[in-house]
Amino acid sequence: MVKTQEDKKKEKSKMGKHSKILKRFPHLPWWIGGILVVVAYVWVFYYFFVGPFGFRWRALFGDQKYPSGYEIRGIDISHYQGDIDWELLRNAMIEKCPIRFILIKATEGTNSIDPKFEENFSQAREHGYIRGAYHFWSNKSSARDQAYFFLDHVKLLPGDLPPVLDVEYKPKDVSIEDFQRDILTWLHIVEDKYHVKPILYTYHKFKMAYLSTDVFEDYPYWIAHYYVDKIEYTGEWRFWQHTDAGRLPGIDGYVDFDIYNGSFYNLKKMTIQK
Repeated sequence: MVKTQEDKKKEKSKMGKHSKILKRFPHLPWWIGGILVVVAYVWVFYYFFVGPFGFRWRALFGDQKYPSGYEIRGIDISHYQGDIDWELLRNAMIEKCPIRFILIKATEGTNSIDPKFEENFSQAREHGYIRGAYHFWSNKSSARDQAYFFLDHVKLLPGDLPPVLDVEYKPKDVSIEDFQRDILTWLHIVEDKYHVKPILYTYHKFKMAYLSTDVFEDYPYWIAHYYVDKIEYTGEWRFWQHTDAGRLPGIDGYVDFDIYNGSFYNLKKMTIQK
């Protein structure tokens, strides 16, 4: 497109205005650049040190500080931990405490079995850990079908922890009352099989939003709340998943660390009896 004389005049006029501004405020570009640098610095500082990601960043790359005052430590694992060297893991310590229990992902929905479940479940018992198995709740399948899918593929033995239901999402198109009824359906079916109260895993805000009714208070809770010295959940809890950034010999990459809220005697007493 060929520029007309009128277009050229407009461009000269704009350039003239810019020149006048720069002559009047010669340090303006420096001020703008400085402001942008400060804004970028504040954003980076918040993102890495203050905001939610900052807690994880410090856990991954900074000084790892785990909750004190607890002696019964454990981990939870799935296929994400890959091939575990169980001989190396056997001597691993968390805050100078041996690993006492391992919770293992077993099933999800009605058609997914964790590919490492059988190996992890067998190795955990063989190496002397108190073991448990958990089912990851799916909003795409009925509670009844999920419960029987779990029971068909997980055979808990005396000395194992009660079955675990991992609940982290509620369907948007389902009322809280119907959602709670579905969760109770799974719990009741599994409880009828093993005659113990299943463990409920969730994060503390989800529990308060969707599971804070009396019917759930009899169930032992496994609460997820990361990178804090003290758990915010004020109700009773048995297990606390306090980080997803743990490192241990025998496991490549990161692993979740957990705490049992009680003595080793109480942990063993909680297991399925003969």
